[in-house]
Amino acid sequence: MGLDPALSHALDSLGLPCRPSPADPQLALPSEIAAGRLHAAFKQSEVHRLYLCPLDRADRLPELTFGPNRIGRLTAAELEKLLNWRRLRRVSANWTLDAKLLSNFTWLVVEETLPLDRAPGRRAIPFLFEPIGRDWEAIEPHRGRFDAAVEDALFAMLLAPWEDWVGSPSGPWRAFEVPWVYATDDDLFVRPMPPPSAEALSWDYYLEDNGEEVFFDPYRARLSDGGADFLDWLSNPRWAELVTAWRSELFQTPVKHFFVKAFLEEPADEFLAHITTIEAALGLKSDYERSRDDRRGATELVAARLSRLLGAPIQGKVYRELFNLRCTLLHGRKMGAIRGDSRFLARQLARKVVNELVKAACDPSCPQSRDEYLAKLAS
Repeated sequence: MGLDPALSHALDSLGLPCRPSPADPQLALPSEIAAGRLHAAFKQSEVHRLYLCPLDRADRLPELTFGPNRIGRLTAAELEKLLNWRRLRRVSANWTLDAKLLSNFTWLVVEETLPLDRAPGRRAIPFLFEPIGRDWEAIEPHRGRFDAAVEDALFAMLLAPWEDWVGSPSGPWRAFEVPWVYATDDDLFVRPMPPPSAEALSWDYYLEDNGEEVFFDPYRARLSDGGADFLDWLSNPRWAELVTAWRSELFQTPVKHFFVKAFLEEPADEFLAHITTIEAALGLKSDYERSRDDRRGATELVAARLSRLLGAPIQGKVYRELFNLRCTLLHGRKMGAIRGDSRFLARQLARKVVNELVKAACDPSCPQSRDEYLAKLAS
């Protein structure tokens, strides 16, 4: 079941002559090459997937590699190759790609290799193989907006002090945005998605006399001189540290999820996600069960741990003030606007906490138990 659609997708990707003609006859593969690739596709045991993420509004960032990820500029020819433009054109002659416009941006490129543990038909039309009676409205509480490999790469990038390199303490802190991610892989049995549009990104433009918009330069968030330190924040050794940290008990709560979520959300939800990041990092369920010996509530315990972790009592005070704003917002009390400096401080505090948590997770002397580690911080 499902093999016919899988074969249909594969034959489209190979440009079989008896199917709708490619836009360019030269796109069709010679029969012996197409047959060889189809045979290899049936024997394929793993898939190589590539995620192309435009760093919209990013200034000129240095080119670098960290683990399976890299940041850099891509030429039009490189973009067409990574997107497998010839395959896309074989699938649909109506799809267009302005690789020249897209080459004006800096890109995050994420790669991963995954096992193929399902038959071609199941990969081609997976929804047909879902269990009968599945609860389609169920909520996965910590599901990310993008695939895990992309969010891991964003997590690593967001640990850098962008808020110190962009704007002012009451201004925006994002040095880039990721409005979409385009995924492509070498599985012939899965129909590729249409190519992305450059027009969805942030451009400066002018209007011709006939009213036509002419894009001429991406809109960039300018970095201060400190942005040159970005190379110190991302490297292969740094990535190895993060992988080690993610395996520790200190990251068994959804710290990563909320830290990245704050970057991807609109302002109010961004603020809430930053505060929730701190709670996920430093909170315990037992904090809500007050003992005779410790009358501090959950908020006070998190504030105490935060002050100890960052080595500054004032940081606990800042957290309590931000947490009160969070409660006012969540509980529907009457309130004014959340100030820009509060938004800035929430981001800064969350980033510092997560960075310290990474250090602790990589420290051989750190207690293996999360409960033990956090209890020590609150003592």
